[in-house]
Amino acid sequence: MAGLLSFKKGSKMKNTSVSVCKVILAVFLGALVFWFAGCAQPGETTAEGHRRHLRKLRIDNQQMMEDIDRVMLTDQPTNLSDKRLP
Repeated sequence: MAGLLSFKKGSKMKNTSVSVCKVILAVFLGALVFWFAGCAQPGETTAEGHRRHLRKLRIDNQQMMEDIDRVMLTDQPTNLSDKRLP
């Protein structure tokens, strides 16, 4: 048991703390590079946001109408009569 704990006092701890400091510094510098480099996409204009909202509302309305047609059974032609309805 004494053999496992027989290392120079402070030498291993000093090397470990230096390694940890280097890793923390590297992560911090990497974060700064990405932050200042601007890895984000450019923002959208007001007109683009408005078009996106209108498109979403149009698609939602279309899907709602398809669901209502399916529930009301008007999404497929009927086979009860040989006459076609206009």
